[in-house]
Amino acid sequence: MKNKIALMWGITGLCFCLTVVFWFLMNKTEVKYETVTVVVTHTSSREVVNKNTHHRTTFYEVKVEHEGKEYELQNVHGLSGFYEGAKVKALLSNKKLYANEEGIKSTSLVAIIYFIFLFGTFGMLMASATCMTKEKNKK
Repeated sequence: MKNKIALMWGITGLCFCLTVVFWFLMNKTEVKYETVTVVVTHTSSREVVNKNTHHRTTFYEVKVEHEGKEYELQNVHGLSGFYEGAKVKALLSNKKLYANEEGIKSTSLVAIIYFIFLFGTFGMLMASATCMTKEKNKK
């Protein structure tokens, strides 16, 4: 059982190291995009309330038109400055429009791998600590 626990802690450490490496890679990633001017066609927001904690979360939706096509603007954090008919700047990348550069970075392959290792590290940390605690309680 000690070997199993040692292996789990080793995997946890490896996941943590890879998380750190991919965090740096994600932040160094050069994103390719084109700045374009778009016209806002529709805005809306909806609020979701957690029944247990009563915490409110607001989701924003902004639809824009660019070159005759309608797109949903990704990574919008508020409706300030977005009103119907307004011309705003957007970032065109991979046939999607984003409100800011962070939205492009967070959807890149490197970012997805980073998040996988981040959640993997957390999961392995919990599993390793649980197994170690159970083993100590047996003695």
